[in-house]
Amino acid sequence: MFPATARRGSECGVLKVGDIRATELVERFGSPLYVVDEAVARQRARDTRAALQREFARVGTDATVYYAGKAFLCVEVARWMAEEGLNIDVASGGELAVALAAGIDPGRIGFHGNNKSPEEIAHAVSIGVAVIVLDSEQEIERVAEAATAAGVRQRVRIRVNSGVHASTHDFLATSHEDQKFGLPLDRAVELGRRIAAHPSLEFLGLHCHIGSQIFATDGFRESARRLVGIYRELAEAVGAPVPELNLGGGFGIAYTSAEAGDAPDVARVAAELADIVAESCAEAGIPIPKLAFEPGRLIIGPAGVTLYSVGTTKAVALGGSDAGSDPADAGFAERLYVSVDGGMSDNARTALYGADYQVRIANRRSAAAPALVRVVGKHCESGDIVVNRDVIPGDVAPGDLLAVAATGAYCWSLSSNYNYVPRPPVIAVRDGEARVIVRGETVEELVAKSVS
Repeated sequence: MFPATARRGSECGVLKVGDIRATELVERFGSPLYVVDEAVARQRARDTRAALQREFARVGTDATVYYAGKAFLCVEVARWMAEEGLNIDVASGGELAVALAAGIDPGRIGFHGNNKSPEEIAHAVSIGVAVIVLDSEQEIERVAEAATAAGVRQRVRIRVNSGVHASTHDFLATSHEDQKFGLPLDRAVELGRRIAAHPSLEFLGLHCHIGSQIFATDGFRESARRLVGIYRELAEAVGAPVPELNLGGGFGIAYTSAEAGDAPDVARVAAELADIVAESCAEAGIPIPKLAFEPGRLIIGPAGVTLYSVGTTKAVALGGSDAGSDPADAGFAERLYVSVDGGMSDNARTALYGADYQVRIANRRSAAAPALVRVVGKHCESGDIVVNRDVIPGDVAPGDLLAVAATGAYCWSLSSNYNYVPRPPVIAVRDGEARVIVRGETVEELVAKSVS
């Protein structure tokens, strides 16, 4: 679950990431600490882009890969992605500003969002973003007006709901009908016709995102079939071939060893997706359009590790309703609560989605008997859990360092200052070197925001 470069020192067993000891990182930068392995992030970006482009070239078309900035975006990461040949997908004016600060060509930026303000739209159009994804009827007129005012022809996609519900948490499934994103698929032809009536808009095609943390391609198969099925009618409505199909992202990763065998391999997924689209287009009797994808978690998630310092431990007997709640707990008479110096403020996913993570002692090797542990934070919430369940050496104690794997995506992005806890810094490591890529906060900075 840890980055491909992660190792334990042969003598003392200290975890190394990017050839740097976890203990050294915490000594230099403090705890808690987000660590991102630059080499791993870049390699995963290269592999993802290469696999998708190779497989869609095999079926006779092109694929453009956008890095989904919502997973984790900062100036440095945006540069890594661009240097590895990926475009950047943003979902707010703030994310757009970060991409621009990184020097990303606006012609390589896609702009998402279900409630883009008129000011955000006008700015995006004026700087020449590659494409704006229309998420509501009102945005058709807003983008058309902004493009007319700027004297440009803005490229747009329609985000639609295919009705395919990915096998994931309800809050992560984004293509069933009763939710805030997108427009009904059965209105796509009508909306395409409205777009074509605006000389200031260029219609690229449909966009659909069926969810997040998806392991199987079945949902993509059915979604692609439904989308492609209306492309002939859509082309007739707009008076021109529809050149592109964006199938979004949502590819899952393994967060625990139990998921390792199920997590998708990017080369296999790319091959399956190419076959799915080719088959769907053949069935519909249309040429294969250009494809676009928006992976985020798949690229940055496994590149990240969070380091914590243990403050207290507390053994709680398992009995009554707690006994046997998980069959794997049957061999344990108690659960050891391990409190760390972060929590739901730096990783909200466990509280939000019931997400699972894997934890290891990072500052030493231990031969102690295993203990059932729950890693919890320092916030005033019973749901302040970082790792709900894992088994680690039972001698874990105050002062130890813990490393939680696969935290590169949606941890810093969803972080908060609950209980006035400062956000940790983000450190990039590579080949024995470490540098700050997002500065951490101090309590003094948080207090200074209060106006007296």
